[in-house]
Amino acid sequence: METTAAAPYHSNQKLIRHAHGLHNLESERHRDPLKRIQYADPELSPLGWQQVREQRKDLSASGLLERIELVVTSPLTRTLQTSVGIFGSPLKDENTVGNGYQNGIKTPIFNHPPIIASELCRERLSKGRSRGSISQCRSRFPQVDFSLIEREDDILWEADERESDESVAAKGIKFIKWLLARKEKEIAVVSHGVFLQQTLIALKNEFDSSIEEEFLTPFGNCEIRSLKFFRESVVRLGQDYKKN
Repeated sequence: METTAAAPYHSNQKLIRHAHGLHNLESERHRDPLKRIQYADPELSPLGWQQVREQRKDLSASGLLERIELVVTSPLTRTLQTSVGIFGSPLKDENTVGNGYQNGIKTPIFNHPPIIASELCRERLSKGRSRGSISQCRSRFPQVDFSLIEREDDILWEADERESDESVAAKGIKFIKWLLARKEKEIAVVSHGVFLQQTLIALKNEFDSSIEEEFLTPFGNCEIRSLKFFRESVVRLGQDYKKN
Protein backbone atom coordinates (compact mmCIF):
# COMPACT_ATOMS: atom_id res chain seq x y z
CA MET A 1 0.00 0.00 0.00
CA GLU A 2 1.42 3.37 -1.03
CA THR A 3 1.29 6.36 1.29
CA THR A 4 2.40 9.96 1.00
CA ALA A 5 6.04 10.34 1.94
CA ALA A 6 5.30 13.09 4.47
CA ALA A 7 2.55 11.22 6.35
CA PRO A 8 3.60 10.63 9.97
CA TYR A 9 2.98 7.15 11.27
CA HIS A 10 0.85 6.54 14.32
CA SER A 11 2.59 3.34 15.40
CA ASN A 12 5.46 1.20 14.18
CA GLN A 13 5.18 -2.40 15.31
CA LYS A 14 7.62 -5.28 14.97
CA LEU A 15 5.83 -8.63 15.00
CA ILE A 16 8.12 -11.46 16.12
CA ARG A 17 7.40 -15.16 16.38
CA HIS A 18 9.19 -16.93 19.23
CA ALA A 19 12.44 -18.73 18.44
CA HIS A 20 12.60 -22.47 17.78
CA GLY A 21 11.17 -24.48 20.69
CA LEU A 22 11.45 -28.02 21.98
CA HIS A 23 7.94 -28.73 20.66
CA ASN A 24 9.07 -27.64 17.19
CA LEU A 25 12.00 -30.04 17.50
CA GLU A 26 9.63 -32.90 18.41
CA SER A 27 7.42 -32.15 15.41
CA GLU A 28 10.46 -32.32 13.15
CA ARG A 29 11.66 -35.60 14.68
CA HIS A 30 8.34 -37.44 14.68
CA ARG A 31 5.60 -37.07 12.09
CA ASP A 32 3.33 -39.27 14.18
CA PRO A 33 1.85 -37.08 17.00
CA LEU A 34 1.50 -40.15 19.23
CA LYS A 35 5.29 -40.57 19.30
CA ARG A 36 6.05 -36.99 20.26
CA ILE A 37 6.88 -35.73 23.72
CA GLN A 38 3.98 -33.49 24.74
CA TYR A 39 5.01 -30.16 26.23
CA ALA A 40 2.50 -28.03 28.16
CA ASP A 41 4.78 -24.98 28.06
CA PRO A 42 7.93 -25.79 26.06
CA GLU A 43 11.19 -23.91 26.35
CA LEU A 44 13.50 -22.89 23.54
CA SER A 45 15.66 -25.52 21.86
CA PRO A 46 19.43 -25.09 21.34
CA LEU A 47 18.61 -23.86 17.81
CA GLY A 48 16.17 -21.39 19.32
CA TRP A 49 18.84 -19.93 21.59
CA GLN A 50 21.13 -19.56 18.59
CA GLN A 51 18.37 -17.69 16.74
CA VAL A 52 17.88 -15.38 19.73
CA ARG A 53 21.60 -14.56 19.89
CA GLU A 54 21.75 -13.88 16.15
CA GLN A 55 18.61 -11.74 16.18
CA ARG A 56 19.88 -9.68 19.10
CA LYS A 57 23.16 -9.11 17.29
CA ASP A 58 21.36 -8.07 14.08
CA LEU A 59 18.96 -5.72 15.87
CA SER A 60 21.81 -4.14 17.80
CA ALA A 61 23.80 -3.58 14.62
CA SER A 62 20.77 -2.00 12.91
CA GLY A 63 20.10 0.35 15.82
CA LEU A 64 16.59 -1.00 16.32
CA LEU A 65 17.42 -2.47 19.73
CA GLU A 66 17.86 1.04 21.11
CA ARG A 67 14.79 2.49 19.36
CA ILE A 68 12.22 0.03 20.72
CA GLU A 69 10.17 1.77 23.44
CA LEU A 70 8.11 -1.21 24.56
CA VAL A 71 8.13 -5.00 24.23
CA VAL A 72 4.83 -6.89 24.65
CA THR A 73 5.11 -10.64 25.03
CA SER A 74 2.91 -13.68 25.38
CA PRO A 75 3.28 -15.14 28.92
CA LEU A 76 4.43 -18.57 27.72
CA THR A 77 8.00 -19.67 28.39
CA ARG A 78 9.27 -19.70 24.80
CA THR A 79 8.04 -16.16 24.16
CA LEU A 80 9.35 -14.90 27.49
CA GLN A 81 12.76 -16.40 26.77
CA THR A 82 12.75 -14.90 23.27
CA SER A 83 11.70 -11.46 24.55
CA VAL A 84 14.24 -11.26 27.36
CA GLY A 85 16.94 -12.91 25.26
CA ILE A 86 16.62 -10.34 22.48
CA PHE A 87 15.55 -7.18 24.28
CA GLY A 88 16.48 -7.66 27.95
CA SER A 89 19.71 -7.22 29.83
CA PRO A 90 22.46 -9.46 28.41
CA LEU A 91 23.32 -12.37 30.70
CA LYS A 92 26.01 -15.03 30.93
CA ASP A 93 24.00 -17.85 29.32
CA GLU A 94 20.48 -18.86 28.30
CA ASN A 95 19.91 -20.81 31.52
CA THR A 96 19.83 -17.55 33.44
CA VAL A 97 17.92 -15.48 30.88
CA GLY A 98 15.37 -13.46 32.80
CA ASN A 99 17.11 -13.70 36.16
CA GLY A 100 18.93 -10.37 35.84
CA TYR A 101 22.22 -11.46 37.39
CA GLN A 102 25.70 -10.30 36.42
CA ASN A 103 28.65 -11.57 38.47
CA GLY A 104 26.28 -12.53 41.27
CA ILE A 105 24.70 -9.08 41.48
CA LYS A 106 21.08 -8.62 40.46
CA THR A 107 21.32 -5.51 38.33
CA PRO A 108 20.61 -4.65 34.69
CA ILE A 109 23.62 -4.02 32.47
CA PHE A 110 21.82 -1.48 30.31
CA ASN A 111 18.44 0.23 30.26
CA HIS A 112 16.42 -2.26 28.25
CA PRO A 113 12.90 -1.30 27.11
CA PRO A 114 10.00 -2.23 29.38
CA ILE A 115 8.81 -5.80 28.74
CA ILE A 116 5.20 -6.54 29.65
CA ALA A 117 3.26 -9.79 29.36
CA SER A 118 -0.27 -9.95 27.96
CA GLU A 119 -2.74 -12.82 27.63
CA LEU A 120 -4.14 -11.10 24.52
CA CYS A 121 -1.19 -12.17 22.36
CA ARG A 122 -0.72 -15.76 23.55
CA GLU A 123 -1.02 -18.80 21.32
CA ARG A 124 -4.23 -20.48 20.17
CA LEU A 125 -5.92 -21.93 23.25
CA SER A 126 -6.08 -25.72 23.30
CA LYS A 127 -6.28 -28.47 25.86
CA GLY A 128 -2.92 -29.48 27.29
CA ARG A 129 -1.12 -26.20 26.51
CA SER A 130 -0.78 -23.90 29.49
CA ARG A 131 1.48 -21.31 31.04
CA GLY A 132 3.13 -21.52 34.42
CA SER A 133 1.78 -19.65 37.43
CA ILE A 134 2.46 -15.92 37.54
CA SER A 135 4.55 -16.41 40.69
CA GLN A 136 6.77 -18.84 38.80
CA CYS A 137 6.97 -16.50 35.82
CA ARG A 138 7.95 -13.55 38.00
CA SER A 139 10.63 -15.62 39.69
CA ARG A 140 12.13 -16.77 36.40
CA PHE A 141 11.70 -13.52 34.48
CA PRO A 142 12.02 -10.53 36.86
CA GLN A 143 12.70 -8.22 33.90
CA VAL A 144 9.11 -8.78 32.73
CA ASP A 145 6.08 -6.90 34.07
CA PHE A 146 3.18 -9.33 34.67
CA SER A 147 0.78 -6.79 36.20
CA LEU A 148 -1.67 -7.02 33.26
CA ILE A 149 -2.39 -10.67 34.07
CA GLU A 150 -4.87 -10.93 36.92
CA ARG A 151 -5.07 -14.68 37.47
CA GLU A 152 -2.24 -16.51 39.21
CA ASP A 153 -2.95 -19.84 37.50
CA ASP A 154 -3.79 -20.51 33.88
CA ILE A 155 -7.43 -21.48 33.40
CA LEU A 156 -7.77 -20.54 29.73
CA TRP A 157 -6.35 -23.78 28.33
CA GLU A 158 -9.00 -25.99 29.94
CA ALA A 159 -11.46 -25.63 27.07
CA ASP A 160 -12.42 -28.97 25.54
CA GLU A 161 -12.07 -27.68 21.99
CA ARG A 162 -9.22 -25.96 20.22
CA GLU A 163 -9.74 -22.22 19.78
CA SER A 164 -11.04 -21.35 16.30
CA ASP A 165 -9.22 -19.15 13.79
CA GLU A 166 -12.08 -16.64 14.11
CA SER A 167 -11.60 -16.41 17.87
CA VAL A 168 -7.84 -15.97 17.51
CA ALA A 169 -8.39 -13.24 14.88
CA ALA A 170 -10.88 -11.38 17.11
CA LYS A 171 -8.36 -11.51 19.96
CA GLY A 172 -5.70 -10.20 17.60
CA ILE A 173 -7.80 -7.19 16.54
CA LYS A 174 -8.54 -6.40 20.18
CA PHE A 175 -4.82 -6.61 20.92
CA ILE A 176 -3.90 -4.28 18.01
CA LYS A 177 -6.45 -1.70 19.18
CA TRP A 178 -4.93 -1.90 22.66
CA LEU A 179 -1.47 -1.28 21.20
CA LEU A 180 -2.67 1.72 19.19
CA ALA A 181 -4.12 3.29 22.33
CA ARG A 182 -0.71 3.28 24.02
CA LYS A 183 1.65 6.25 24.00
CA GLU A 184 4.65 4.27 22.74
CA LYS A 185 5.19 4.35 18.97
CA GLU A 186 8.04 1.84 18.50
CA ILE A 187 6.71 -1.46 19.83
CA ALA A 188 7.95 -5.04 19.52
CA VAL A 189 5.42 -7.87 19.91
CA VAL A 190 6.75 -11.37 20.67
CA SER A 191 4.04 -13.96 20.10
CA HIS A 192 3.14 -17.18 18.27
CA GLY A 193 2.80 -18.16 14.62
CA VAL A 194 -0.95 -18.83 14.55
CA PHE A 195 -1.79 -15.68 16.52
CA LEU A 196 0.38 -13.44 14.32
CA GLN A 197 -0.87 -14.93 11.05
CA GLN A 198 -4.56 -14.78 12.02
CA THR A 199 -4.14 -11.19 13.25
CA LEU A 200 -2.66 -10.12 9.92
CA ILE A 201 -5.43 -11.90 7.99
CA ALA A 202 -8.03 -10.11 10.12
CA LEU A 203 -6.34 -6.75 9.49
CA LYS A 204 -6.52 -7.38 5.76
CA ASN A 205 -10.18 -8.43 5.88
CA GLU A 206 -11.38 -5.65 8.16
CA PHE A 207 -9.12 -2.66 7.56
CA ASP A 208 -6.82 -2.84 4.54
CA SER A 209 -7.56 -5.18 1.64
CA SER A 210 -4.39 -4.04 -0.14
CA ILE A 211 -2.15 -6.02 2.22
CA GLU A 212 -0.46 -8.58 -0.02
CA GLU A 213 -1.12 -12.29 0.38
CA GLU A 214 2.63 -12.90 0.68
CA PHE A 215 2.59 -11.02 3.97
CA LEU A 216 -0.05 -13.38 5.40
CA THR A 217 2.03 -16.55 5.12
CA PRO A 218 3.13 -18.46 8.26
CA PHE A 219 5.97 -16.92 10.29
CA GLY A 220 9.29 -18.69 10.63
CA ASN A 221 10.82 -19.07 14.09
CA CYS A 222 12.28 -15.74 15.27
CA GLU A 223 11.11 -14.02 12.09
CA ILE A 224 10.30 -10.30 12.27
CA ARG A 225 7.75 -8.44 10.16
CA SER A 226 6.93 -4.74 10.35
CA LEU A 227 3.64 -2.88 10.39
CA LYS A 228 3.18 0.85 10.35
CA PHE A 229 -0.18 2.41 11.12
CA PHE A 230 -0.99 5.71 9.40
CA ARG A 231 -4.04 7.10 11.16
CA GLU A 232 -6.75 4.50 10.42
CA SER A 233 -4.78 2.42 7.90
CA VAL A 234 -2.40 -0.45 8.43
CA VAL A 235 0.55 -0.43 6.05
CA ARG A 236 2.76 -3.35 5.22
CA LEU A 237 6.45 -2.57 5.35
CA GLY A 238 7.55 -6.09 4.66
CA GLN A 239 9.70 -8.84 6.05
CA ASP A 240 12.57 -7.29 7.95
CA TYR A 241 14.70 -10.31 8.58
CA LYS A 242 15.18 -13.59 6.82
CA LYS A 243 13.08 -16.57 7.86
CA ASN A 244 14.81 -19.26 9.91
